[in-house]
Amino acid sequence: MVKETSYWNKNMDSTIQNISISNLMLAFIPVVVVLVILYRWSLGYANAVYAVLRMLVQLLLIGYLLTYIFDSESQWVVVVVLCVMVSVSSWIALQTVSPSRRRALYRPALVAITLAGSSVLFLMTEAVLDVDPWFHPSQLIPLAGMVFANAMNSLAIAVERMEAEVERGVVYLEARVIALRAAMIPVINSLFAVGLVSLPGMMTGQILSGVSPLIATRYQIMVMCLVFGSAGIATALFLVLAKRHYAVTEKC
Repeated sequence: MVKETSYWNKNMDSTIQNISISNLMLAFIPVVVVLVILYRWSLGYANAVYAVLRMLVQLLLIGYLLTYIFDSESQWVVVVVLCVMVSVSSWIALQTVSPSRRRALYRPALVAITLAGSSVLFLMTEAVLDVDPWFHPSQLIPLAGMVFANAMNSLAIAVERMEAEVERGVVYLEARVIALRAAMIPVINSLFAVGLVSLPGMMTGQILSGVSPLIATRYQIMVMCLVFGSAGIATALFLVLAKRHYAVTEKC
């Protein structure tokens, strides 16, 4: 036991291996293969190319931006970043509906993601991690990204399902149950798969950087609770707040 602790303490002192630009370019080989398949099969490769390019630009920009934010140590900068995250995630969650519906549903989506996400985030940072100061950028912002992104994804599935069910004439209460069930399927599946089928990104990153698997496991348990809670609460809250937008005549 002493040997294992010494081993992991030694690895925690080392820095994670840097990836050179030339090596990073090799990561795009499977991406090019998929793009070629999409092109040969006439499956709209242009949108996939745009998505890859946008991903690349966004991540490069956010890398420089996060460097500035982490060095600033300003609570106001962190608050602005969180507000941007909430606003953008609420808008993206509604991308499957028409522009007019998107504007009408934006407020309940924003309120749902803000309330659910901020409450879960506050619990994790203040009670579980005991972050000091509360706005510590390198801890708060990555966790906030997980919270709002998962709430956004679940809400997007719920909206798509809700729209389809209401269009079929399903009453609100029944459609709400169907929408919430559909939204939670990916999250629940991830709980079943974690540790057996997949090692999540956060846990993998910590292990690669030399953190003991036992410690990385605790962090991942916290993250899975964070993901499940934020997704479920935000989706349920949205479906309640958006009731008047989905009201249909009750079945006789």
